Amino acid sequence: MLVDIQDARKTYQGASGQVLAVDDVSLSVDGGEFVAIQGPSGCGKSTMLLLAGGLLTPESGSVQIGGEDPYALTADARSKFRADNIGFVFQQFHLVPYLSVLDNALAPSIATGSKDAEQRARELLDQFGLSHRFEHTPGELSSGERQRTALARALLNEPKVLLADEPTGNLDTENATEVLKHLRKFAASGGAVLLVTHDAQAAATADRVIHLRDGKLDTAAVA
Repeated sequence: MLVDIQDARKTYQGASGQVLAVDDVSLSVDGGEFVAIQGPSGCGKSTMLLLAGGLLTPESGSVQIGGEDPYALTADARSKFRADNIGFVFQQFHLVPYLSVLDNALAPSIATGSKDAEQRARELLDQFGLSHRFEHTPGELSSGERQRTALARALLNEPKVLLADEPTGNLDTENATEVLKHLRKFAASGGAVLLVTHDAQAAATADRVIHLRDGKLDTAAVA
């Protein structure tokens, strides 16, 4: 099991008191599996993704990635663990605006020091149809090109797990289909994909859909 979350609970301090974002939720994703999380805004979808990504410590319950608990590691070791094992793709791309496409794709190699990183980055960008954009900055790209750059960055270190938060939210149908194709390909190669989405087309690409409501699994919803 590449992602194994058991009885996770997380609260936030809101203006009117504590908000229970995730309430004893369990979720497992195996290698080769593509799982989508759906639900209304504020139901805990993104919190689940942050928990799975080693970015948000649960108040109770457990999180394991590839059999290891990232929250049992020191902060530095956890950062290295994320760089080695987890790729992230976001709706807003989160590219560094003053870096070239190639340097954005290379950013994860800073944590690993891989000697082959530039060659792999060039190969990934070429695979995503961006070989003519190596020296361009994000501001010179279309939304689809930015998301493909972000996807190349997420895959650079050959992660075991790919976490995607609304990756098609800013894309037209053609570019959304392209991004989903690559997520599907990653799962088919043995990786685990966990996708948060409001998009019915994106959810339909997944092997399994988990529904959340008010921080809990919505067992009334049928995937």
